[in-house]
Amino acid sequence: MTYDGSEPITTTTPAREALVTRAFVQLVDSIVDPFDVIDLLTMLTHRTVEILGAAEAGILLADGDGYLRVMAASSEQVELLELFQLQNDEGPCRDCYTAGRPIIAVDLRAESRWPRFAPESIDAGFPSLCALPLRHKDLVLGSLNLFMAHPVGLSAPDVALAQALADVASIAIVQDAATRQAAIREEQLQHALDSRVAIEQAKGMIAERARVDMGEAFSRLRIFARSTNRGLTEVALALVAGSSDIEAVIARKRPPAPRRSA
Repeated sequence: MTYDGSEPITTTTPAREALVTRAFVQLVDSIVDPFDVIDLLTMLTHRTVEILGAAEAGILLADGDGYLRVMAASSEQVELLELFQLQNDEGPCRDCYTAGRPIIAVDLRAESRWPRFAPESIDAGFPSLCALPLRHKDLVLGSLNLFMAHPVGLSAPDVALAQALADVASIAIVQDAATRQAAIREEQLQHALDSRVAIEQAKGMIAERARVDMGEAFSRLRIFARSTNRGLTEVALALVAGSSDIEAVIARKRPPAPRRSA
């Protein structure tokens, strides 16, 4: 199910209910089974885009020192926009983490809070944004950020649904460290940050060898990991270490999109 972002989704349909159910089942499954945190967060960005009609989505997580890092994005374009936000220490996603509450910018063209970020987001094609905190009890881990292609706001029920998805994902992230609350950021989240470094290195290797962009490189890495029943980070580390065949990964292209009927 796809959505072009031309207007907010506020109605409930059987197709949308199925997407919501699928997203929650996948997130809850991650709580009871071993999971790869980067793959989980990437799945969350794609599910929120499908369900809520956002154009793109991204996730920021804080490291042990409280510095935000880009952990997942539905596209390379959004990943770069999130990085711009962090490098300039300005933007709704950063403010969402700091305040620990949703930050909604219906129309960035009318915003004065983020003089550097707002024009950058508008130029990228996202004049509207909704940032929701990733939280576990009183601990704010980061933020889930929805980028809209048109200056429209999410309805209150949609904001609540997005927050519910973010909350379940947060539980999945920290559940393994439930007995080590004092070390959640230094252990669980630092592991996620280290995993991201390996994945970025593997993406670069694939992109250079296959002569594709970083988005396509990441897609092939994920497809290979899933088709071989291995974790995304595990495959990335093996590629970086030279113990995995990069040509086998490159060969895993995403299937062509189904043709639309006229």
